[in-house]
Amino acid sequence: MPSPSRVAPPRALRPGTRPAAALTCVLTAGLLTACGGGGGSGSTTGTPSSPNTASFSGTMPSALASSASSAIASARASASAAASSASVRASEFEASVSAESARRTAAAQKALKGVQGGGNARSEVAMTGLSRNETGGVLAVAVTITNKTRQKASYAVQVDFLDPQGHVAETRYTGAENLEPGKRQQPIVFSHEPPEPKLTPRLTKAQRY
Repeated sequence: MPSPSRVAPPRALRPGTRPAAALTCVLTAGLLTACGGGGGSGSTTGTPSSPNTASFSGTMPSALASSASSAIASARASASAAASSASVRASEFEASVSAESARRTAAAQKALKGVQGGGNARSEVAMTGLSRNETGGVLAVAVTITNKTRQKASYAVQVDFLDPQGHVAETRYTGAENLEPGKRQQPIVFSHEPPEPKLTPRLTKAQRY
């Protein structure tokens, strides 16, 4: 009777050797799981716990805070400079308009001195009232001066503002200088009186010279 086959005894593991499966590390869902063997020589790390928010200060790191502060200061400085520049330009424009208006006023007053009646150019001058919504509530009229002659001419215009009783409450002057034949200018005359009582503008004199 044949003797039973001998089964080779299991090969002993060398000291310090672990199964390959015990040494496999799996990376899944962005989490690294470390695998260790027995004998207390290794440890297993599970899902990371939430950070301890008690240690958060609630403020930005000093470098970021300094950078943000600098950006805000720079933006404020730029806005302030832009506003200042716009204000300067507006003041310069207002000054130039006022200077031109003052010059026209002086020239018109001089030309109208001694003129009797309505002058020789009333047919070449017309007035159009401007909406108070456009002028911020100020009473103003556009004076249209058209040179209907065949030669260059200058014009002087007197506009009176009448109160409800028909009395002259204010007198303003304007004009146009060296206007070419067929050309026109449209200066604007503003009343400096209060909005009440309401005044009515009247073309009183228009002189060509």
